[in-house]
Amino acid sequence: MLNPSEKSTHILAQLKAFMSEHIYPNEVPYRTALHEAEDRFASMPLMDALKDKAKAAGLWNLFVPPEFAQYSDHGGMSFLDYAPLAEEMGRVIWSPEAFNCNAPDTGNMEVFMKFGTEAQKRAWLEPLLSGDIRSSYAMTEPQVASSDATNIELQIRRDGDEWVLNGHKWFITGAPYERCKIFIVMGKSDPNNANRHLQQSQILVPKETPGVDILRPLTTLGYDDAPIGHAEVTFTDVRVPVDNLLLGEGRGFDIAQSRLAPGRMHHCMRLIGAGQRSLGTGLPAG
Repeated sequence: MLNPSEKSTHILAQLKAFMSEHIYPNEVPYRTALHEAEDRFASMPLMDALKDKAKAAGLWNLFVPPEFAQYSDHGGMSFLDYAPLAEEMGRVIWSPEAFNCNAPDTGNMEVFMKFGTEAQKRAWLEPLLSGDIRSSYAMTEPQVASSDATNIELQIRRDGDEWVLNGHKWFITGAPYERCKIFIVMGKSDPNNANRHLQQSQILVPKETPGVDILRPLTTLGYDDAPIGHAEVTFTDVRVPVDNLLLGEGRGFDIAQSRLAPGRMHHCMRLIGAGQRSLGTGLPAG
């Protein structure tokens, strides 16, 4: 039987102490602040204060895998080592953001680590790692079964030194959040390619690019998941430089599979913690 490392066990003890001192006591204040906010998708001073405390405690970017240890103060975490940490954070649904370990940013940061150019890393990875900005991953579409990424239909075409995007996305996590600054957008750049797994590409689109329209936040089971949220987004003749392509033309499906696999593991780990708490196990003292 495999067990988490001593490093993981040590960090978990620190994380449990932080949750007890700073996260659980702020569940009601967090809910109250969100309820009273004029803009539900604005950044929250309470969350900013918690992030500062987490940084000071050395509990920041815990998700970073060991192959990218240069981006982590802890030398990177394997799935086995990260599992109990994500489980602990999952006991409070909003707490991962306090440690810069929330979706969709963890997956997007991993994409930049694995596939970004040095210029792309400077522009987007560095501010994401520091928590200065947030990001979105725009894959799901309303008109197709998006669980099969080869069905994606957003059009990507080359026009000189630019890519032009046209399409419709929804349930795009993080898009309504005011600190979201960059989209990783998946679409079809070569729809007639005989290999259906080489038809897609992924492009970096700054949120404020002309033609990007956030239509509305969407709800799931009645929840809008503010302040991060999930949005319906349209891309109408959106133009970005050719350098905004990730990895290479036709490599979008590869990127999607690489990104989504770790994300699914992270979600499962957090949901175990949420499930345990819902059953009354692993509750904080008092």
